[in-house]
Amino acid sequence: MSGRVVFYQLSSKFLQKGQAPPPDATQVLYYSLGVGHHVGVIDTFKPFLTCDYDRYLDAVALLPEGEAKRKLEGLRRFGEIAIDASHTASLRRSLDMARTKFAAEARQWTDGFDQALQAIDREPALTLMVRRQA
Repeated sequence: MSGRVVFYQLSSKFLQKGQAPPPDATQVLYYSLGVGHHVGVIDTFKPFLTCDYDRYLDAVALLPEGEAKRKLEGLRRFGEIAIDASHTASLRRSLDMARTKFAAEARQWTDGFDQALQAIDREPALTLMVRRQA
């Protein structure tokens, strides 16, 4: 297999003109961000990390069996995975457990990935998209 894996981080969300709730409706705004495009919210993702697809698979193979490994293996099946606050604890724990087994290249991109997971822990509205590119 060949190609690369690109990690994208949510860089901003914005409301389409005419879709913004009144200033005193913060709960409506948070709800709107949660349900996204259904109410005119557009997500913009920017790439922040890239790695070789085969090296990605090698690193994922070293993770302990469990939820985190299944999540990251989803890239092979679906070509894309989304990562949100519900995934960070298991992913960070698994990466930490396998870190000493990783080759230098894998340690480099997994460190960047871990930093993005930490950012989600600080701001749960953030999300990541991981996509395979040929």
